[in-house]
Amino acid sequence: MRNPPDGYWGPATSSVDWCEANYRFSPYVAELFNTLSSLAIVGVGILGLVRYRKKLETRFSLAFLAIATVGLGSALFHATLRFEHQMLDELPMLYLTLVMVFILLELRPERSHGRWLPLALAAHGILVTLLCSLTRGRLQFFVFHASFGSAEAFALYRVYLLYRASNRPRVRRLFRLGMSSYLGAVGLWFIDLRYCHFLSVTLPSFGIPNPELHAVWHVLVSFGFYLLVVLVAEERLEALRAAPAAPS
Repeated sequence: MRNPPDGYWGPATSSVDWCEANYRFSPYVAELFNTLSSLAIVGVGILGLVRYRKKLETRFSLAFLAIATVGLGSALFHATLRFEHQMLDELPMLYLTLVMVFILLELRPERSHGRWLPLALAAHGILVTLLCSLTRGRLQFFVFHASFGSAEAFALYRVYLLYRASNRPRVRRLFRLGMSSYLGAVGLWFIDLRYCHFLSVTLPSFGIPNPELHAVWHVLVSFGFYLLVVLVAEERLEALRAAPAAPS
């Protein structure tokens, strides 16, 4: 049986098609570099699960599990360019961010916000999931990135506050490395999205291959994700050690 011209998975149904040439190396994988590089995200999620599962609460296991799920969803998305697999990539990113918002707001044991906080974050996640699932094209792309981006910016700002308040060399080092990697990855993401014609057409016309910046984004963002979550984990451990003992 012959594969269709668009590859095994057929025409792309995702709201965005990245700059890597589709089905260049295999009729079964739409974007090979983007698919393989997604495994770096899976790897750091598993590493965090193994390293911290006995040291910290379930909330951190959920965060690292969400990172691994983002990587798996990303691999499926880039391999198929199907909308349903795009949701498996994007929505876990939102869930990861919401878990991190909860962790950051509940970092100090003495400053609990009660049950309303996880309920409100869960309701937000459900609402965005429905909005993203029911919209298509540029509208879906905007809905997701506006929702995810606002939560992400808040989480990063809270991590920055931890960095500013800490004098511990390890925390400051984790922040600088993690944030540099993350911001560098975001820059490459925008360049790949905005200047695709230059990267995939102009450069090859001069004998320079497409640098596959979206794949580099995957590797850098996985490194940044891991270091920043580890920073928060270290701060949580410090907060738990410093918390006054509960009365017997």
